[in-house]
Amino acid sequence: MRIERVLHVQLMIPAGREDEARAFYCGLLGLHEIDKPEVLKRRGGLWLEQDDFQIHLGAEKYFADRSERREHVAFLVDNLEDARKTLAAAAIEIKDGDQIPGHRRFEFRDPFGNRLEFLTISDRALGS
Repeated sequence: MRIERVLHVQLMIPAGREDEARAFYCGLLGLHEIDKPEVLKRRGGLWLEQDDFQIHLGAEKYFADRSERREHVAFLVDNLEDARKTLAAAAIEIKDGDQIPGHRRFEFRDPFGNRLEFLTISDRALGS
């Protein structure tokens, strides 16, 4: 067996808050919503896509607080400071976590408490 690639990751949102999720993930972060298969639409939630990677936002009736959880999705961004400014302008709290060699990064939470990370490869890692 050989895993070829990661197709999608699923995050959870509270049932009935899909419009808020669209505003955050599509409006603020710039991801694109794609159609869910008809058989899954009754479950709520929504699917998002960036290039060939998808994020599925599943809707939970009994949604648990995620504000202290560590699982996350990391996005490689072209300009970390522009991303920081965009999120700060939207009153998103940014946390500078521990820096790791070869990257610059920060994390933040979506409106539902899911942890997200933006990172960029540092010049040093590119051999400059």
